[in-house]
Amino acid sequence: MENFTNYLKNKQAAEYLGISEGTLRNWGKKGLVKSFRHPLNNYRLYRKEDLDKILQSVQK
Repeated sequence: MENFTNYLKNKQAAEYLGISEGTLRNWGKKGLVKSFRHPLNNYRLYRKEDLDKILQSVQK
């Protein structure tokens, strides 16, 4: 089974980016950020690496 330590749940990812959970879900629907589903509980997960890329692009 994959190690999910580098993934954040929806709420954690939104706080990490400084946006609302709804905004994060909308960005996912628009393809601006990729989300994954946990195989056991179906939670929406985001790779921290992908979120860091978003933050870097905003800071430029």
